[in-house]
Amino acid sequence: MNEAQRLAALRIVLIVVGLIALFAFGPLMILWPSGWAWHSGHSDYPLMMVGIYATLGVFLLRASRDPLKHLSLIWFTVWSSVVHGAIMAVQSFGVEMDGARHLGHLAGDVPALFIVAAVLAVLTPRGDKARALLA
Repeated sequence: MNEAQRLAALRIVLIVVGLIALFAFGPLMILWPSGWAWHSGHSDYPLMMVGIYATLGVFLLRASRDPLKHLSLIWFTVWSSVVHGAIMAVQSFGVEMDGARHLGHLAGDVPALFIVAAVLAVLTPRGDKARALLA
């Protein structure tokens, strides 16, 4: 895959991830709570997460127009996804006060974050390639 094809693929991935972040997290928490929601019953947590990811989604959609001008946002998305996924992976083995475990997240949001991070990292130019494309 040449650099033009990688950049075109990166644009598509940014659009897809941006749309998912903007529109899918709320419904996923409702439709598949064991894989996407960390609380049962009333909690302020879901709306906070939906708000944060919807905001990220808007900026990823904007970045898709010219990814090279938004490399720091893309790399923030990569590394914050890795950190968030790693923390959730560890926490999924923990036991809540009611004795519940969160192992369903190992098939839901945890791998989703790692997949997003990996795909963006593979497609995003870095180092000399990024500098050459920006020139």
